[in-house]
Amino acid sequence: MPISGQLGGLLGNPTEIFMDGIAALPAGFRRRREKVFGAGRCQPLDRNAKARIMVYARAWSARHKRPGQHRGPLTRATLEVLEALLWGFHNSRDGRCFPSYETIAARAQCCRDTVYEAIRALEAAEILTWVNRLIRVQFRELDLFGKLALRSRLIRTSNAYVFRDPMPCAQVPGEGRGQGRGGEAVGASFFALSSKSENPPRTQNQDFYLLSREGGGAKLSQNEKLELALTRLKSTMERK
Repeated sequence: MPISGQLGGLLGNPTEIFMDGIAALPAGFRRRREKVFGAGRCQPLDRNAKARIMVYARAWSARHKRPGQHRGPLTRATLEVLEALLWGFHNSRDGRCFPSYETIAARAQCCRDTVYEAIRALEAAEILTWVNRLIRVQFRELDLFGKLALRSRLIRTSNAYVFRDPMPCAQVPGEGRGQGRGGEAVGASFFALSSKSENPPRTQNQDFYLLSREGGGAKLSQNEKLELALTRLKSTMERK
């Protein structure tokens, strides 16, 4: 056997070795997470937007389900964590959402490690993102002369979460302007605060409907189910 063949068998695929080296970058070379003071970036969402996010998460997971799997990449616990964030902690009016892992775990009835893995999976699916929140804590300690001196220290606290609305026409708060009755410009956050965008009480949202109800009982593919869910969601929004 030629020497090149022996070396190739020992070293394996050079491309795989190179990709493994990229995937295992040291912490100093990875992209640093954004750090903010206060509430962080806020994104107001009404009930319809939250329902769209839940529908999109289920459809995305069903679309990426591999053969032989009962569920997709987003497990039931992951969807329960997303539901707890949207309906339990996200403030629809000002968009603030920064609960701790322990609080999320108590709401979703799971452990802290499950919350950590669920948030990682949701960020990989581009359903949400988060930033580090910092607070400044002041304390007193003895200085070199034995006197009490006021010191301050930065401490990381709970993360701030921002969700992505899957609708193409959804506007980012602060971007895009509309026209009011008097012709004045109206920001995108106005539509999130409007009571007309809220569903009335006891209204069945889109995420409770089964995808198999459409199509006369015919078995649909994953792509067709996703298109059907988004089309039905768009038609419902246009009727409102």
